[in-house]
Amino acid sequence: MEKPFVIGMDMGGTNTVFGVVDARGNVVSKSAIKTGNHTDVNLYIQDLHTELIKLIDATGGVDKFKGIGVGAPNGNYYTGNIEFAPNLPWKGVVPFAQLMSDKFGIPTALTNDANAAALGEMTYGVARGMKHFIMITLGTGVGSGIIIDGKLVYGHDGFAGELGHVTAIRNNGRLCGCGKSGCLETYASATGVARSAREILETSTKVSLLRNIAVESITSKDVFDAAMQGDEVAKEIFNYTGKILGECLADFVAFSAPEAIVLFGGLTKAGDLILNPIVENMEKNLLPIWRGKVKVLFSELKEADAAILGASSLAWEL
Repeated sequence: MEKPFVIGMDMGGTNTVFGVVDARGNVVSKSAIKTGNHTDVNLYIQDLHTELIKLIDATGGVDKFKGIGVGAPNGNYYTGNIEFAPNLPWKGVVPFAQLMSDKFGIPTALTNDANAAALGEMTYGVARGMKHFIMITLGTGVGSGIIIDGKLVYGHDGFAGELGHVTAIRNNGRLCGCGKSGCLETYASATGVARSAREILETSTKVSLLRNIAVESITSKDVFDAAMQGDEVAKEIFNYTGKILGECLADFVAFSAPEAIVLFGGLTKAGDLILNPIVENMEKNLLPIWRGKVKVLFSELKEADAAILGASSLAWEL
């Protein structure tokens, strides 16, 4: 029987977005549930099933689906497990692909969420035709997918490319959910921007719109909104974030010489506020052989669709 559809699923630390995808790469329908509300993975899968089965039934039922592709934090393509993901409520090793296959009766493949986004960008987005690029996802955390010679780099254990956990600040760096200190994720994620806002407001005496918000409640969107109104402290926060990320991107260029670095996720909505300091500081720290050669691009795909489409590409291979 012909199976004309697959499911692509993007699991983030806050939300899980999923969709039905056809053979032409069209997202036929999609929906979402909250990730962080579920401390028990089995209850999470039950709630996911309740919502996703509506899309499956509306598209002709389980028999029309070839597979499910999942992009998840610390998702291991080789084993199908989610392993020690710091931004998910479930700790340890979770045999997620197997749990999904058992629940839905559909074969399931899993990879890192940022790897899924990279696959989507390479197939449908700004990286079409590129064989060497790095995808950086700037969301609740910082993820990455590395494409070399047109293929994702997984490494020997399935976990290559955890660039969000390189050490960006070596002395007195921020504590990360992974247990290390100074990880890039603690500075260049949405939560990292909020942490920078609190630190800078506490050490600065400058007038700022952000002082009208309870300091512990400030979000990266608050910083963006203030910056768009010309707030100098908010601009300083984005400059600080861009400096740290740009310096790290220069290091990433050194090991894979990519044609481009593609930025994806919520922080990219800040546009030039974040892009300009990133490019300036990356170029400043590159070896001369790479200066002016590596593009820094924003994803062209809708925020949810990139990872849905990337994850769905895994399912066609099942």
